[in-house]
Amino acid sequence: MASSDISQRYPKKLRLNDGREFTIRVMEATEADRSLILKFANELQEDDLLYLRTDITDPVVVSQWIENLRTGHTFSLIAEMDKDVAGYASVHREPARWTRDVGELRINAALRFRGIGLGRALVAEGFSVGKSLGLRKLCGMLTPEQNGARTAFERLGFRVEADLQDWVIDRRGRLHDILVMTIDLHGLTNEV
Repeated sequence: MASSDISQRYPKKLRLNDGREFTIRVMEATEADRSLILKFANELQEDDLLYLRTDITDPVVVSQWIENLRTGHTFSLIAEMDKDVAGYASVHREPARWTRDVGELRINAALRFRGIGLGRALVAEGFSVGKSLGLRKLCGMLTPEQNGARTAFERLGFRVEADLQDWVIDRRGRLHDILVMTIDLHGLTNEV
């Protein structure tokens, strides 16, 4: 399915556990969305930034993300509340031919929107996007210190495929292991 077909499902409204309503929409390859993501990133706490795969506070990195949207290597959704980004879900497709049916799922939510089901809803949307893109498997990468994220991923059916020792360096220059967690999308429903 083409990303334009997926885009037709959005925007959509989402009411969460605490009654707040969010709009889930497709992130566009525009300067406006680039600016919104930079604003969101710059409001994240330092601890949140330590474990991001890419430094989304860097305008160059966000410009690369925008270019990946344009080329179709990435498909991203933004959760908004009152015109502010509350979180996002991105599915990054693997460009190598032999893993072309595997995608990486990246989720992030602002601290004030955690614990109300937004992350879980974004994961469900990510599953839906991955399946619509014809992906067979999604992976997520996190450090063992990210206990909350690991627990959430495991509750949704992800399992640890690999524990790579001293694989990543955080923003402070410290080494961390990385967990590669995966889920098979075949037979998975969107009711997570």
